[in-house]
Amino acid sequence: QLGQTFLPPFNEGSLVISLVGPPGMSLEESVRAGQQAEALLLELPEVDVVTRRTGRAELDEHAQGVHASELDVPFTLADPSEREAFFERVRLVLGQIPGINATLGQPIAHRIDHMLSGTRANIAVKIYGDELPTLQALSRSAVRALEGIEGLADVTPEPMMEVPELRITPRPLQLAAYGLTVQDLGHYVEAALGGSEAGEAFLGSRRRAAIVVRLAPAFRQSADAIRSLNITLPTGGSVPLTTVADVESRSAAFTVSRENVQRKAVIAVNLAGRDLRSAVTEIKSTLATALDLPPGYRVELGGQFESAERATGLLRWSAILAILVIFLLLYMEFRNWALASIVLLNLPLALIGGIAAVAWTSGSVSIAAVIGFISLFGIATRNGLLLVSRYEDLGQTTSLTGNALLLQGAADRLNPILMTALSTALALIPLALNGDASGNEIQSPMAIVILGGLLSATLLNLFVIPIIYRWVRMR
Repeated sequence: QLGQTFLPPFNEGSLVISLVGPPGMSLEESVRAGQQAEALLLELPEVDVVTRRTGRAELDEHAQGVHASELDVPFTLADPSEREAFFERVRLVLGQIPGINATLGQPIAHRIDHMLSGTRANIAVKIYGDELPTLQALSRSAVRALEGIEGLADVTPEPMMEVPELRITPRPLQLAAYGLTVQDLGHYVEAALGGSEAGEAFLGSRRRAAIVVRLAPAFRQSADAIRSLNITLPTGGSVPLTTVADVESRSAAFTVSRENVQRKAVIAVNLAGRDLRSAVTEIKSTLATALDLPPGYRVELGGQFESAERATGLLRWSAILAILVIFLLLYMEFRNWALASIVLLNLPLALIGGIAAVAWTSGSVSIAAVIGFISLFGIATRNGLLLVSRYEDLGQTTSLTGNALLLQGAADRLNPILMTALSTALALIPLALNGDASGNEIQSPMAIVILGGLLSATLLNLFVIPIIYRWVRMR
């Protein structure tokens, strides 16, 4: 009944905010929106500094247009438990900027999400299909459905706007009549409008810059000017561009996003105070009801939950292997299957405390908590081993029997069991209590699980194991 997440929430003390405007937004408008966001954020008492990057270079690994900005926002909270409330205030503040989609993240968590899902969010809802208008309609319907789910934040669709373009379509017959090819026309238009590199200029002793030649702005900045371009013929003379090609003003997609050769629309979704597994389950059921998918269209979810499922499966097999190895080692110690099984009963005794500790704290099982459970198996088995081995020793070296043997064995092993349990617990308490400290987010859930399991296993071991031992060995 517990929730499930991949990694515990990080407390990095800094926000990474992605501001995305409509495609084609000018640099000036993007800067204005970024400056407005900076001013609004600096009004928050927790924020002292805001750093912004607008756009990224074309050769950058994460190139993006000038319509997108990233803000680094360090913050200081008096109470770390107020982090989610602070994030919600930031979302409300940035919601005042018209036409801008804001997505919140933290530096390390932001990069992990980007590597796992390709988006800057915990979950990526991907809709695959062929036709852009259909994808746009499905994306809008999905956003409306997702916005009604409690615990989801920053529901941000990938921009799929259409922008005007001037399409030049060659007419092969007319080109051939003038001794031209489609390649000739393409080279000419590319050089006239985009420019052709004609050489290099040396700027000082170490710097060089390319010399690009193209038509003056008056001849390429309007549709009529482009239609009036004169194409030079191989035999001399020239003809207007419209004689050998059709020049049409059309609308087309600003960006085409594909994955595995299929066009897709992506909706980024963050979580706010909710575990990953229940959110993914509700998203799947909601979209199945809200979307009427045409043939050839499908919805897939990507992000942390995929990694969580793979890691949980791997750790599940690791736990089973650990239990088998522990059982074989116990059998090698006692040469008796029954005694090995009695000691192994400490595992469910430890699970009781571990599960209770998780339910009492975060309520969600992360990969760190699962690793804590596996570590707990060895610690819990040690206590049972100390007790059962003492019973066997007393049965062979003394005349004690029945309850007298059980009480004497428990009394003999009480100090060693408490000493080892307390030494482990004292080392783990600082990690468990400082779960909100930056850099301690992974260690804290693991320490909490081990502490809870250690407590239940230590207390129950002194009562349950003697009862089971008497029932198995003294009948």
